[in-house]
Amino acid sequence: MLSYAFTTLNQDGYENVATEDFDNLHNLFAAILAKGIGRQLKQGLYREYMNRTETLPVVRGKIDMPGTIQNRLARKQVLTCQYDELSENNLLNQILKTTVMLLLRHARVSEDYKTDLKKEMLFFSNVDTIDPASIRWSSIRFHRNNNTYRMLISLCQLVLEGMLMSTDSGEYRLASFVDEQRMSRLYEKFILEYYAKECPQIKATASQIPWALDDGVGTLLPVMQSDIMLTQGNRVLIIDAKYYTHTMQAQYDVHTLHSNNLYQIFTYVKNKDMEFGDRPHEVSGMLLYARTDELIQPDNTYHMSGNKVSVRTLDLNREFSEIAAQLNAIVDEHFS
Repeated sequence: MLSYAFTTLNQDGYENVATEDFDNLHNLFAAILAKGIGRQLKQGLYREYMNRTETLPVVRGKIDMPGTIQNRLARKQVLTCQYDELSENNLLNQILKTTVMLLLRHARVSEDYKTDLKKEMLFFSNVDTIDPASIRWSSIRFHRNNNTYRMLISLCQLVLEGMLMSTDSGEYRLASFVDEQRMSRLYEKFILEYYAKECPQIKATASQIPWALDDGVGTLLPVMQSDIMLTQGNRVLIIDAKYYTHTMQAQYDVHTLHSNNLYQIFTYVKNKDMEFGDRPHEVSGMLLYARTDELIQPDNTYHMSGNKVSVRTLDLNREFSEIAAQLNAIVDEHFS
């Protein structure tokens, strides 16, 4: 899933990650970081100018007058100076080191990957670790000089935020699972990127769907943002990807589909259907749940007001070839 969700893994140097078998998610994270950091070290760690304030016997940069006056009052023959220094001890490298140190302390990361990461951390001796909770991810900006960090920082965010963290004797530990919300976003991204890459005969997008309004006035209406929209000619399949702990809702031992999910996909389908007007077309919808270990799994097709709405599950606990076959079968069913 990560290989498709993070499309930059297709660049040179990651092919052996894509073909290697991993026993758990932690080893995959460690392997990708080891390859990515190793590749970055060959290009050189990103450095930026950092402001320093230091007491020196000679002038460097500009003199900090309040500090210098304090030195004079204390009868110290030194100057307090402020200067800029080009340093690798910046936020991006601090995030990388913090993430690696957490993985190194995790019991489920194999020794081979730990060895690779430890060797690379020798080049981070001048870089500090930081409190993961203090990182403002939304404030990080990428530009021409640090754009090669984009995928690595995204992966670090998944590790530091997505994996539940706790403290034991003042040290952070990684829990052994990723929370449902972030796995849901990864699940959506994986399906979209899989279809975009592996099914060139169809167009895969995450398009917005306009409201079918009689008078054109849509003030305060929410945006209808699809997860995955597959298009081929006049045929459209809108997929709403759902990653839940429980795929069905139960009340008094009666299992039904999540009502909000069904209302949502029906609304998407009917509004998209109105775009075509009188032209020949076919618009369908699908709720695609990640399969759980529950006894009852949805596998139904409904015909609603002239449109087909189906509910399926995708079993991720399979070899990837079988997962791909499940996804390909959806395309064959709707666009064959």
